[in-house]
Amino acid sequence: MKLGIVGLPNVGKSTLFNAITKAGAESANYPFCTIDPNVGVVAVPDERLQLLSDLYHSEKITPAVIEFVDIAGLVKGASKGEGLGNQFLGNIRETDAIVHVVRCFDDDNVIHVDGSVDPIRDIETIELELIFSDLEVLDRRMQKTKKLANNDKDAKKEYALLEKLHTHLEEGKLAINFEAEEDDAELLDSLGLLTRKPVIYACNVAEESLADDGASNLYVQKVREYAKKNHSESFVISAQIEQEISELSDEEKGEYLESLGLSESGLDKIVRASYSLLGLMSYLTAGEKETRAWTIKKGTKAPQAAGKIHTDFERGFIKAEVVNYKDLLDNGSLSAAREKGLVRMEGKEYVMQDGDVVLFRFNV
Repeated sequence: MKLGIVGLPNVGKSTLFNAITKAGAESANYPFCTIDPNVGVVAVPDERLQLLSDLYHSEKITPAVIEFVDIAGLVKGASKGEGLGNQFLGNIRETDAIVHVVRCFDDDNVIHVDGSVDPIRDIETIELELIFSDLEVLDRRMQKTKKLANNDKDAKKEYALLEKLHTHLEEGKLAINFEAEEDDAELLDSLGLLTRKPVIYACNVAEESLADDGASNLYVQKVREYAKKNHSESFVISAQIEQEISELSDEEKGEYLESLGLSESGLDKIVRASYSLLGLMSYLTAGEKETRAWTIKKGTKAPQAAGKIHTDFERGFIKAEVVNYKDLLDNGSLSAAREKGLVRMEGKEYVMQDGDVVLFRFNV
């Protein structure tokens, strides 16, 4: 999974990027990988991996990973090339979702690019640039399609859809909120529109707003309302606190979070929000050679997920036993898991219950 982090200058975007990539690498014992100066790969924190590794005496643990891309250069006029905008808008097209960092704190020592703190205005500034970029993409596609529309029924239908979408964007609306038939989804996805990507709004707050999760912060309330209206996720985070956490050991991190009245780090929140937004879940494989976490779509059937492992490793698949993770720790019984409704049968296939983590044990 690849997430693009965007936001106006001085909202805490790069501070957050640097903090979570460094913290994530250390907490999960996964080597921090720098692909480019603005790209970091971190492990998804999952304490269950160590438990399973201990049960199976695995030689190694391989966590699921998230690739973060710090999208710099987004300012007013980015769609026209201001602030290296064109280059970084291209980076967003390659991501699965966007983490939009929004400033939700007052501090006279941190100058806002527009002179005052207004999270909704900031969000709309960035999204307007993304809309402008999408309109350019549509214009090029429409010019090409229009030439074929006179003699091609499918091209004519496509052009009509593109016209409606163009009007939708011109009204300042995001492509992700454009209503279309299910049959048109593949075409819309093929356009690579920036405003069709799912968005997670990260409300960057001061330390005092963390304890109540931003409930008393008026800026946060506005962002949450905006996110809900646009079918997006949002969460509260403090880039400054995350920076401090990134310098601590695993043991010190837990103590520090507890002293702040927090139960999870910013990285944990981003992972939870992104999995929820994209409809993802984890499943785990365990054996003597390796305990590993995988990321799959919720509702994936067991044989399909097992086939993915077979394809990825190109190794002989002999047998897979499906059990619920929690039930495995209790008694290791598949039948008990079925009785509890943790997994169910559809024909000859075991189906994962929504939100459950299922373990696949392979004999190879």
